[in-house]
Amino acid sequence: MAESLGTPASPANSPITPRGRNLAGQVVNYISEQIASRALKAGDKLPTESSLMTQLGVSRTVVREAISRLQAMSVIETRHGIGSFVLEPRREPLDLEMVPAATLNDVLCVLELRISLETEAAGLAAQRASERDLAALRTALDTLDVATRTGGDSSGADLEFHICVARATGNRYFVDILTQMGAALIPRHRVNSASIAHRDPKAYAELVNREHESIFDAIARHDPDGARAAMRMHLSSSRERLRRAAAESGEPV
Repeated sequence: MAESLGTPASPANSPITPRGRNLAGQVVNYISEQIASRALKAGDKLPTESSLMTQLGVSRTVVREAISRLQAMSVIETRHGIGSFVLEPRREPLDLEMVPAATLNDVLCVLELRISLETEAAGLAAQRASERDLAALRTALDTLDVATRTGGDSSGADLEFHICVARATGNRYFVDILTQMGAALIPRHRVNSASIAHRDPKAYAELVNREHESIFDAIARHDPDGARAAMRMHLSSSRERLRRAAAESGEPV
């Protein structure tokens, strides 16, 4: 039987086209757009089947098919006897295959990526950082300082500092990318940066920590341009130190 038979008359302002080839798909798109625009938010209850039928001018069969698709997409959940509710959006991991940096050339390539990504992240963090964000950054820096003074492994605290900067942007995609980069982000345990740069390890670590402090200071005073400049200087200086050391040693990069 054609869908138009037994279907309520389509309201004049309905987004659904009665003669469309896929009415259920149109209902799915309509509800998805309502969620994207936050007219419907996570936890909100969808209108009843009867309300959707009247509002959109489609049959109960179409509404139920649309609801089934939205359930399969994990956009909504239906609680029997109560209704359908909007779910929190799923956070799908980015499909990044990050191999830990194992050579000097790998380190330089990662630094090039980080300069473009983290410079803007620092600027956004300076605009948006809360007191909680600043406290997390301070804790990461204090942990770095302890590791430097005791000769411990600082790579974990170093990574945490940069991820804290990403969190302070309020943009989860910065966090997702840096988290998935993981070990490739801070490759000190695979490539001894101080040795390559012909620096005393403790002095090298102290220099890097001072650069981190400059980034923190700019974020704390909510200076976006200063934070971008400090992050760019930090990462660019690391890149240039390693590049000069490679040239002196004759190592190809």
